[in-house]
Amino acid sequence: MLSNYLIGLREGLEASLVVTILIAYLVRSGRSPLLPRIWAGVIFAVLVSLGFGALLTYGPRGLDDEAEEMIAGTLSIIAVVFVTWMIFWMRRAARGLAGGLRDQIDRAAAAGRWSLTVVAALAVGREGLETALFLWAATETATGAHTASTVPAWQPITGAVLGIATAVVLGYLLYRGAVKLNLTTFFTWTGAFLIVVAAGVLGYGFQDLQEAGVLPGMNSLAFDLSGQFDEGSWYGALLKGVFNFSPEATWLRVAVWTAYLLVTMTFFLVGIRRGGPAKATTAGPSRDKQSV
Repeated sequence: MLSNYLIGLREGLEASLVVTILIAYLVRSGRSPLLPRIWAGVIFAVLVSLGFGALLTYGPRGLDDEAEEMIAGTLSIIAVVFVTWMIFWMRRAARGLAGGLRDQIDRAAAAGRWSLTVVAALAVGREGLETALFLWAATETATGAHTASTVPAWQPITGAVLGIATAVVLGYLLYRGAVKLNLTTFFTWTGAFLIVVAAGVLGYGFQDLQEAGVLPGMNSLAFDLSGQFDEGSWYGALLKGVFNFSPEATWLRVAVWTAYLLVTMTFFLVGIRRGGPAKATTAGPSRDKQSV
């Protein structure tokens, strides 16, 4: 639940920042009558994201276990690729995000009636689809039907909803200037956390492909703690829900988890160090280039 809350919070805040920038720029540039077009794009993006999440959740049902595991494993790997790209992209592009969106708004406002709607839908929809895919993968890892997890399905979903709701409230408060947030620090810490979560999801995806018979080595276990590890305990729920720990892991799963975590975290931390010390960047409608 905690991991999904933080995923929902981070991804939701990214989308909220995009909407805040779009709305604030239109208001300050005297084009408030165009706001309904922005909201139409946002609503469309949200509906598409919800539909995509429903398709991921209910689409594979009715398939045999092998096919379901193959789909789950493949989508988990794809989710990790997207979230890894997003983490590094956000670190590089955050400071110039506001300026880029303003340029898109200017071009779209002059292009045609529905251009602003398309800009808003694409900007928010990208975040929404990434969020739906990664939340599904993280939830499947914790509560998948073919796992021995005792985590109720409603817990990860509730965590994600609460995280997104918190992000929406923060986005509104940022727009109103009621709060200021050091976005550099926020995205640094949440980025590092998502790398840890993604490592677990990636390892789970590879073991799913082993269970489906796509990859070999399913019977080659690195460890089997099922007799000593109580998944119903508080520490079991914590390790499973946050780090996607499994008491039974193949050598391939352990190798993938270790390699991804070490390589990705190293590049992430080196990139932060090269970028210099974190500046006191704050979010709010009156600081365009410092807001993201």
